[in-house]
Amino acid sequence: MNRRKATPANIRKAAALIRDGGVVAFPTETVYGLGADGLNPEACARIFEIKGRPRFDPLILHECSAARARKLFSRVPKPALKLMRKFWPGPLTLVLPKARSVPDIVTAGLPTVAVRVPANRHALALIKAAGRPIAAPSANSFGRLSPTTAAHVRKHLGGGPDIILDGGKTVIGLESTIITFVKGRPVLLRPGGLPLEEIEKAAGVKVLARERNSARPQAPGCLKKHYAPAAALKLVDGESGAKPGRNAAYLAFSRRPAGSFGAVRVLSPRGDLREAAANLFACLHSLERKGIAVIYAERVPARGLGRAIMDRLKRASKR
Repeated sequence: MNRRKATPANIRKAAALIRDGGVVAFPTETVYGLGADGLNPEACARIFEIKGRPRFDPLILHECSAARARKLFSRVPKPALKLMRKFWPGPLTLVLPKARSVPDIVTAGLPTVAVRVPANRHALALIKAAGRPIAAPSANSFGRLSPTTAAHVRKHLGGGPDIILDGGKTVIGLESTIITFVKGRPVLLRPGGLPLEEIEKAAGVKVLARERNSARPQAPGCLKKHYAPAAALKLVDGESGAKPGRNAAYLAFSRRPAGSFGAVRVLSPRGDLREAAANLFACLHSLERKGIAVIYAERVPARGLGRAIMDRLKRASKR
């Protein structure tokens, strides 16, 4: 059994494995990551193999402090420094020109690298003990539901990781927000666990949106189809757009539907978008275990974390 509680002793063992080229699944505040030494190309290659991830999809490097994270970039514009000071540690990933020390396998050959400092004590302890940046995409099979518990990791990856550190359920439940800079202006590459409104307030300017190239993503999680459950997922504006039945499930935002479905999950009975975000993947994992053929997912308000929730649901609905 490779699943172990994230105790200090087990974190030290996991850090030793990272230094020796191993692969460790560990909790962050967003989702569980599948980590390896980010400066070791052979170790990073194991991440791609375990996940079944295509090599053209770049990885995120995780560090334990902003000072160490800055060394992974060759250049940091002043507006990016402002976001680092405000939001690190936290669910913000910055994509900037990479330092020479960063292997091409991490960046998928791109001249930029994605980096963040997670706000999770187990993740920070692991990175500090390992003594090097940890490359870590979500700890799941490529394109499938992201893991918010160690059990989700075990379900998807089995004995693939050398150790799965169990740190309980993640707090935010959505991947990090990814920002890059073009001519000093912040550009959104992926909505995530840090609301766009907070970034704009800190930056003092509007964050631009960049057209994504699904064939050549600049950052993780930008492919057209991603985050998908085994069942077909269909977006609806309300219950009227769904077809009740034993083989159908309904994923509601705040109110249970009146129709008869095989399974129903409510993201937030009080209509709170933070609660809904934290519950999104757990609810989808739960419905997936029911063997449902189709999941009708109710649209949520596209503001705050609702943008990130809708981004995940839209990508999951692509076939």
